[in-house]
Amino acid sequence: MARHIHERSGRRGPFVAVNCGAISEQLADSELFGHEIGAFTGASRRREGWFEAANGGTLFLDEIGDLPLALQVKLLRVLQEREVVRLGSRKSTPVDIRLVAATNVDLGDAVAAGHFRLDLFYRLNIAQVRLPPLRERPGDILPLATHFLNVYSQRLKTRRPEFTDATRRALESYVWPGNIREVENVIHFALLVADKGEIRPEHLKLNSVAASSPHGQPSARLSPREQIAEATRALLADGGDNLFNELERIIVDEAFRHSRYNQVRSAQALGISRNVMRTLLKKHGHLGDKLDDDSFDSAEAA
Repeated sequence: MARHIHERSGRRGPFVAVNCGAISEQLADSELFGHEIGAFTGASRRREGWFEAANGGTLFLDEIGDLPLALQVKLLRVLQEREVVRLGSRKSTPVDIRLVAATNVDLGDAVAAGHFRLDLFYRLNIAQVRLPPLRERPGDILPLATHFLNVYSQRLKTRRPEFTDATRRALESYVWPGNIREVENVIHFALLVADKGEIRPEHLKLNSVAASSPHGQPSARLSPREQIAEATRALLADGGDNLFNELERIIVDEAFRHSRYNQVRSAQALGISRNVMRTLLKKHGHLGDKLDDDSFDSAEAA
């Protein structure tokens, strides 16, 4: 989608894609903004960063939510000033790019948890494109499968087989938790094991749990967040008093149990401060009023 936006933009510069989650935190500054000779140990030559490499074109930052906070500050400055400063340099270099960012996390939640800067979120969130999971656009499944069938038939230099009707039904009824990458892998594998010029259902390497899910968007098709949202909608439809307090209690109980009754790790797991976590633990009966603040942590360590 990012490449399509670039190709439709009319920009003559290159399309440069960077996976923020794959860059080490120590080298991310140099990777994005470049460095001069001697800027750090091992910097034996000048190097332009990804921003300069994409000058005149589009820079695609995938998994933007994984960018360290320190680099988020620098990214915000680059977007505001439209210039970069290489490591080890005092001279700024103007850049003209279109920035496209993608994430698989809710940046609003990341902001609330203190993992993503609010000012950068507002600077990035100018035009938002939501790409639904493949299960929400079943009309794309067979065209994608056919595309990868053509690609890998040519790559493997083999005669292109055909999908049987049963195979088409299996492809369309599957929920594709791995989305398009899973379609590609499934078709690639099917080409390796298929015979007699056709791909049958037994050639499809589908996840047995997801494949056996009935129609109708059941919880088995959903991510954990979506399952929680679905359960919450059901609880709201049923009605009842004090629902918020009950949901809060469940979250606190599970986080405390998951962290082996450690306050600090419970707070980190939920993205809140220890003081807030302690207040919630007392509210829901896990701590007594006179219990020392470190009682559970020291007991667990012992």
